[in-house]
Amino acid sequence: MPYVNFEDERLAGLEGAQLGLLLEEYGRRVPEATRLGAVLWCFDEIQVVPGWERFVRRLLDAGAAEVVVTGSSAALLSREIGTALRGRAWSVVLYPFSFAEALAHQSAPVPDNPGLLTGAERGRLEHAFLRWLQVGGFPEAQKLDTASRQQLLRDYVDVAILRDVVERHGVTNIAGLRWLVRHLLANAGSHFSVEKFHRALKSQGIAISRDTLHQLVAYLEDCFLVRAVWIEASSERQRMVNPRKVYPVDPGLITVFDRTGRAHVGHALETAVLVELERRRCEVTYVRTPEGHEVDFLARAPDGTEHLVQVCADASDRDTAARELRAIRGAARRHPRARRWLLTLTRDRLPAEPPEDVICWPAYRWMLAGEGTGS
Repeated sequence: MPYVNFEDERLAGLEGAQLGLLLEEYGRRVPEATRLGAVLWCFDEIQVVPGWERFVRRLLDAGAAEVVVTGSSAALLSREIGTALRGRAWSVVLYPFSFAEALAHQSAPVPDNPGLLTGAERGRLEHAFLRWLQVGGFPEAQKLDTASRQQLLRDYVDVAILRDVVERHGVTNIAGLRWLVRHLLANAGSHFSVEKFHRALKSQGIAISRDTLHQLVAYLEDCFLVRAVWIEASSERQRMVNPRKVYPVDPGLITVFDRTGRAHVGHALETAVLVELERRRCEVTYVRTPEGHEVDFLARAPDGTEHLVQVCADASDRDTAARELRAIRGAARRHPRARRWLLTLTRDRLPAEPPEDVICWPAYRWMLAGEGTGS
């Protein structure tokens, strides 16, 4: 399993035509390789080498090697790799830590059945869950103090902006891009309209076209900085004329970019649920009922099942629970096959009178159980 990191300065300036030298060197160092079977080559950040795709295709065509290509750049978009490698690639997206992965990273116990816990166990689990929503899932951020963590996350965003948007796409309107990034990351789950945001920038004296804003949002999605959720609609026109809901890829980014000082638990929870749905490879939209109510997510799982998922940090109030359940039931009339979920922050924030037609769970139980989306 030879591993090569192409960001090593000793490999700077390599081009695709020179990568065959790696095979020759490996043959010298491991002369018995031919009788050991297929070699698993691990190439990290290979996108910095021009023409790397032809070299990898040659390796695969020879049939004596398997190849793992990893990278943190938008230059390694799955659709582009699929085209470059002529259908020989299988892409895997690596998200920030899920809640279960964050627990494992901290060597904390992951319960086999999160629905059956003692009071002390539930208290520890809920404390860890609230902290994870605040800290987020980036591995390096897990044990940092607040100031260091926020600086690290700002640096991550700056790298994504400069390397994966500005340099890759030749963006020149940096001021407009930064305004857009701050707005999207600070307003998780909000409805986003290019038209309204364009007017807001114009009022601030920032000149930028609507088409450019559409392009910038797409670039930010490509580099996995934000995730956009479209309205569930029967026609493409209806989908396009309604605003999107935009979320950061990690809940830890929210407090870094919102300077209002507000509590963000609800937005962080909604963001975490969306990322978990995407991690489970669901197709996700949001639903607006004819009565004007809204359900956060309609998730179509890989096994074909549908799930209406409403996220409410605190549904213990009778009126709040009635409002959230009314929205779910209204959406269910359009999607009668969908399972219905109401996810809250903690167990004590569930509806006081749980309904029979909607599954009401604390979100951490849903995440740890891996249920509700065909997982």
